[in-house]
Amino acid sequence: MEGLSEIINLLKGIESSIDSLNKRTENIEKRLDRLEKVDSIEHRVTSNQIDITDIKDALERMEEAQSAKIENMLKEILSKAEMKNNTEFSTIHKRLDSHLLKLGRVEEEILMVQQEK
Repeated sequence: MEGLSEIINLLKGIESSIDSLNKRTENIEKRLDRLEKVDSIEHRVTSNQIDITDIKDALERMEEAQSAKIENMLKEILSKAEMKNNTEFSTIHKRLDSHLLKLGRVEEEILMVQQEK
């Protein structure tokens, strides 16, 4: 009977060893799963960083193009406004000159009328 109890004890020892091995393998599998997730996350982060820098570059190019377009439009608007103002100012100057001439003539007539009296 002693041999049988030793075999039973050995089998129980083997069973407990197998259980502990199972627990260790489960822990190892969990760690591997976490590492795979971390690797996946790192891969996504690096690929997203590339995507983000590409997007940033594209946005900067678009901003530069829009700035150039806006600058050209503003220059064109300013030049048109300047031309319009110049024509309006020249018209105003001509009208002022004609009014000054009329005032000068009226002054001459007033002086002539005063001298006649």
